[in-house]
Amino acid sequence: MVLVLLLVLLPAALLPAGVAEASPAPAGTADTAGAAEGPLFGAALEWGKDSAAGFAERLGATPAIFGHDIAFPLQESETVHIREFFRQSDSQGAHALLTVKPSRSLDQVSAGDAAAFARTVEQLSTGFRGKLYIRFAPDMNTSWVPWGQQPEAYRNAFRAVATAFKTQDDAGTVMVWQPFLGRDYPFARNRNAPAPGSDGFKLLDTNGDGRWDSSDDAYSPYYPGDDAVEWSGLDAYHDDTGGASAVNTLPADGELAGMLTGTDGRGGYGDFYADYVQGRSKPLMLQTAAFFSSTTGGPAEPEIKLAWWNQVLGVASSARFGNIGAVVWDERTSTRDTGVAAIDWRLTGQPGVATAAGARLAESAVVTGPVAASGGLAADESTGVGKVLGGIGAWTTAGVLAAVVGLLWLLPRFLPRASGWAYGDPSSRDSRVDLLRGLAIVFVVVNHVGMTSLFQLVTQEAVGFVSGAELFVLFSGLVLGMVFGPRVKDNFGDVVDHTTKRAGKLYATALVVLVGVFLISLVPAINADTLTSFVDQGTGAAGRVGAGRSYDLYAGMDSLLHFPVAPEVIPGILLLQFGPWQFNVMGLYVILLLASPLVLWALSRGKVVWVLAATTALYAAGAMFRIRLLPSEFEDSFPLLVWQVLFIVGMVAGYHRRRIIAWLAAHSWVVVACTVLAAGLAFLAWGNPYLANSFDVRVAILPDTGYRALYDAYFGRTYLGVGRLLNVLVLVVAAYALLTAYWKPVHRALGWFLVPLGRATLYVFIIHVALIAVIANIPALQEGRVLFNTAAYAVILALLWIMVRTRFLFRIIPT
Repeated sequence: MVLVLLLVLLPAALLPAGVAEASPAPAGTADTAGAAEGPLFGAALEWGKDSAAGFAERLGATPAIFGHDIAFPLQESETVHIREFFRQSDSQGAHALLTVKPSRSLDQVSAGDAAAFARTVEQLSTGFRGKLYIRFAPDMNTSWVPWGQQPEAYRNAFRAVATAFKTQDDAGTVMVWQPFLGRDYPFARNRNAPAPGSDGFKLLDTNGDGRWDSSDDAYSPYYPGDDAVEWSGLDAYHDDTGGASAVNTLPADGELAGMLTGTDGRGGYGDFYADYVQGRSKPLMLQTAAFFSSTTGGPAEPEIKLAWWNQVLGVASSARFGNIGAVVWDERTSTRDTGVAAIDWRLTGQPGVATAAGARLAESAVVTGPVAASGGLAADESTGVGKVLGGIGAWTTAGVLAAVVGLLWLLPRFLPRASGWAYGDPSSRDSRVDLLRGLAIVFVVVNHVGMTSLFQLVTQEAVGFVSGAELFVLFSGLVLGMVFGPRVKDNFGDVVDHTTKRAGKLYATALVVLVGVFLISLVPAINADTLTSFVDQGTGAAGRVGAGRSYDLYAGMDSLLHFPVAPEVIPGILLLQFGPWQFNVMGLYVILLLASPLVLWALSRGKVVWVLAATTALYAAGAMFRIRLLPSEFEDSFPLLVWQVLFIVGMVAGYHRRRIIAWLAAHSWVVVACTVLAAGLAFLAWGNPYLANSFDVRVAILPDTGYRALYDAYFGRTYLGVGRLLNVLVLVVAAYALLTAYWKPVHRALGWFLVPLGRATLYVFIIHVALIAVIANIPALQEGRVLFNTAAYAVILALLWIMVRTRFLFRIIPT
């Protein structure tokens, strides 16, 4: 118990001063709504990792508006998070901004659906005293959102939603129309955009020349009408990448003012401020941020962020732009599929930048909170956002966990019959590894399918700071070391032949899946967006709750259907730059398999220390400098230099498996230490502020801001924080020891199901892509009903098990 407490408390003691003891910013209590003069300051946060109080504390100022994304139609699983969002906004005396992202086609947005949505939002906001801004389907003029570049359908849908909110609560809600800056319009053509010659295309061809290009108006085709729009909005970011490779640049003088008026020297794309703000007497909601990526050189983050922040405050405070009603900073991170591994848009990501930005905000005319009465939603209100155990409840949980761990260790020593439960399979194949591989692939399937259910309570870092992906990669290396290790010394050529053929089979499979998904996406009746697009989820424990852009993972591949084919498309296919994100790890396996014979050869020559030193050095270099070796898509999620460490360590463990097992058996204190550490890290992971659904439970052992800082520093996923890497290793040792001691009861309970899946992980991984496509086209499974989806998951997993047991298509699909 003492060790568990130390493992939890020690990281908090190591946090930077002021983080571990973070406390919520004081909430306003006076009813000041409407009293403030000047543009309001707002922030759109990564709610899965951040909180209203945490942001206010870092900046030293409370936003007057907080923003959150919400799906249309609203899913049941979202309601708990939206209610919590209103509670946090209420506690800060702030208004609320809901960015509504349609999850169905715009032409399917009916008046009845809009009315039901408005009623639900009103129910969720009961007791909230601030204004509610509704920003429906923003960036509708772009190509990277599913609802983009469909002018007629968009205008009809916006008007339906506006009418519904006007009927429901006209005084308390504000409809915001917000396109993206038209500088690079029409961007890359959205696959759902009207075809040439159609009536919809005529709306896009604003100058009537028969073409849709940069000479056409970027805004007017999408404007729903003055009667429906109460505020105009604009997304205008300092970002000189053009959506391509990362480049950090300082803002040009007058850049933001030029964006608003279309006079920044980057092409004539219309004076948005004059046409849609001043000319229509509408307040402007400006959403903005500045691009910075640690993956490239150039000016430092403080220079870029503060230079842009100065322009934002200057423009918002100037008489020239007196109709600006709100400035919303995009306080989030993201990734791109076109070469940028990580983008940090945040204003408060660095303490020095946050402090300077807060000081400059205080000197400006921009209004901070509180601007509304608070207390309408009490902090201790039962919001339905899961269960939070604090104080004695949290530490009682720790005590129970410690007791369970102790009992599991002591039981075989004091209960004679328990000694007969141990693993005793004499065959060369280790069924314990197969069971753990089966568990890993179940985690992967559940998390990739993405339906909110009770399964997420186990698969989303409930066993520690570990996901199925890390286990999947580690065990792949381990099995390779077990299978080819005994053969490499005497049959090196045979090992090279087998691993090369296996890599070729995986590469061919990746190409087939890549092209197959593209062909399926061309069928009008099939919704393949789940596979062909990716919504930025960041790298945190719970992701960003849908808070980023949606990227087309097949952008440009449409040129295969035209002649001449764009020259970069064929190389892009061969380099796996396209493809469903759920399958992109396959590219990593191809590279690691090709390199594996060299590692096995070194191990056969007794160079294990050199191998471990080399893999550690590569991991450190990749994690520290964020080096990207290949243009392949998998580098965004599984950077090669970083993730190779799991595969190589797995190979070493597989090659020396019997020696390692014997050593651990003779040094049981190491297994005890790994088990205690794994339990402590699992308990720490239960402190994650993110709750998957109303059935979820967390322990409040650290302030939310402290937890976020700890997570980002040591447990990040994409670049495998050192704490996360340690967690994976100690968890595997502890789980292997548990299975060794309790194999018979565990096998009776779970082995019959998990072992077959573990022996056909590649087959299951391939099949799950097809299942994702099927599930995405079943409307009943998109409504976020937790218990219904749980039952659906049970059916999906049972179907996979039956397919494996009956060897369905085994002759065609690799296993």
